[in-house]
Amino acid sequence: MTMTRALAPNLAIRAVEPSDLPAISALHKAAFGPGRFARTAYRVREGTAETTPHCRAAFLGDRLVAALRMTEVTVAGRPGALLLGPVAVAPDLKGNGYGRALIKSAIDAARGAGKSLVVLVGDVSYYGRFGFASALPNRLSLPGPVDPARILVLELQPESLAGFAGPITASPS
Repeated sequence: MTMTRALAPNLAIRAVEPSDLPAISALHKAAFGPGRFARTAYRVREGTAETTPHCRAAFLGDRLVAALRMTEVTVAGRPGALLLGPVAVAPDLKGNGYGRALIKSAIDAARGAGKSLVVLVGDVSYYGRFGFASALPNRLSLPGPVDPARILVLELQPESLAGFAGPITASPS
């Protein structure tokens, strides 16, 4: 039997503000450790703004409990896509649904903003619940080593993946 916990009623999710960045950096360090900078998705984000209107943070009172980054990317130069990740949850609060709530909030906001596609590197067993699926083999690529089966996509607009193929790079500022 699978049990789900109700989210804390005082959980507040909002767009990330520049003043949140020190707390988010500390959260990433606690959640992922020093190896986080070697991940392929970090290579895509190098040199990009630390926040976009699509980034989300979750708070219980004044405490940051989870944060999600969304970076504007292009696929073979075509705009309209976002790279989701990382999603970080305070280690002592994992399993309470805060990451899921952030992902849902970010997806809803991206869809509302007219974005076409969200891409991430992750496990379909987790992200499939949000509608993510494996990209067609070799349809999308990222710099550096990444298992192509872990490149997942979510179409925010019907049939939008058909218009995207090629390398994923950060959008020009």
